[in-house]
Amino acid sequence: MRQPRWVTSIALLVAVVWLAAEVSAQIPVIGGDKFQGLTWTFVRIKYGSYEGEGNGRNSQLAYWDEPWAIDAPAAEQNLSRRIKSVTAIEVGEPLVLTLDDERLWQYPWIYIVEPSNLVLTEKEVPILREFLLRGGTLTLDDFHGPYEWDLTVRQLQRVFPERQIVEIAPPHPIYSCFYRLDKYPQIPGLGSFLSGRTWEKGGFVARLRGILDDAGRPMVLINWNTDMGDGVEWSNAQEYQGYIKWTAQAYQMLINEVIYSLTH
Repeated sequence: MRQPRWVTSIALLVAVVWLAAEVSAQIPVIGGDKFQGLTWTFVRIKYGSYEGEGNGRNSQLAYWDEPWAIDAPAAEQNLSRRIKSVTAIEVGEPLVLTLDDERLWQYPWIYIVEPSNLVLTEKEVPILREFLLRGGTLTLDDFHGPYEWDLTVRQLQRVFPERQIVEIAPPHPIYSCFYRLDKYPQIPGLGSFLSGRTWEKGGFVARLRGILDDAGRPMVLINWNTDMGDGVEWSNAQEYQGYIKWTAQAYQMLINEVIYSLTH
C-alpha cells in the first residue's frame, strides 16, 4: 500500500532537519584561517605484530589486510580532505612509513591503528622515544577492552618506562581548539554499529588518555574503546546513513587532536 504523500513529505522534512542539526554541530569555534602556515600529513606507521613474531613485514596477509593497515587508505584520504577543506592547513598526500625510515623526522604527527597488535623492535624503541621527546605526536586508535589495553601499555612502557599514562578529559583545551566537544566520543566500528551498539570487546567506556612530556604536552594520544578510523573511513558510504552521527563526531575529535598537536 502506498503511503499518503503528506507522510512522505513529513519524513523527508524530519530527515532534512536532522541532517541540518548534524551539520551545524560541526561549525568550528575557531576560524580555520588561524592555522594558515601549518603543514600536516597523515603518516600511518607500518609496524611488526605478534602474528609476524615481531616482524610484520613477513606476514602472509595481503598488504592492506595487515593490522597496521586497518581502515586504509580511505581513512587517511577522507581525513586529509576534510582538514584541507575546513582549515588553511597545507595538507600533504598520506604516507605509510616504518619507524626506522629516515623520512620520519620530517613529519610531526604519526598514527598507529590497532596498537594491541604492535610489537616494537629493539631498534624502534629509542627511535620512537626520541621522535616524541623532540616534539612529535603519536596517535593510537581502534583498540578495545582490558586485554588490548594491557598489550598496548606493554609496548608504551618499553618506550617510556618512567612516565605515567594520564586521563585527558574536558576541559582540556584539546576539546575546544577547533570544534567544541563537551565529552569524549565513543565511535562504534561499523560492525558494532550494525549490531546496535557502540562498544566492543568489553570496552564499554571510551577514554582519551595520553603520555605527557616535561612541559605537560600530550606526546602520545591514546584513543581507547573507540574507533575513529572507521568513523572517517565510512563517511562516504551512503548505504549506512545512520552512521553520519558517528562520522561527524569522529571528524571533530580527530581534527581537534591534529590541530592541538600542530599548535602545542
